[in-house]
Amino acid sequence: MSAYDPGNIFAKILRGEIPSHKIYEDEDTLAFMDVMPQGPGHTLVIPKAPSRNILDADPQTLSRVMPVVQKVAIAAKEAFAADGVTVIQFNEPASGQTIYHLHFHIIPRFDGVPLKPHSGTMEDQGVLAANAQKMREALAG
Repeated sequence: MSAYDPGNIFAKILRGEIPSHKIYEDEDTLAFMDVMPQGPGHTLVIPKAPSRNILDADPQTLSRVMPVVQKVAIAAKEAFAADGVTVIQFNEPASGQTIYHLHFHIIPRFDGVPLKPHSGTMEDQGVLAANAQKMREALAG
């Protein structure tokens, strides 16, 4: 397995070098909107500790990030009046991982509505900002 690369995009977001639509932050985790969402409200939760993925993450890192994944999933379901929530996490290229910082996708789901492909097309910033506000309100409620 390769070493953690501190130049990955999520590490840059954590350092404030790249902007993001943050919805939640504590001393161990950050949650923000996916800029190429597969559905409305697609959110990412990452630990601040450097890990490529779940295979090399310290168990303490996992113990801190998973309650936030749950909290954000509950908020996403509420904020978007979703029928369910998909939580996805990829490990290494064969699984589909393309960014090598541990992250969890949280995607509100609606009966009969398929996920959009992860196309590489960025969502409108106004839409991301509005969705982030919905998530922040649900987390505060």
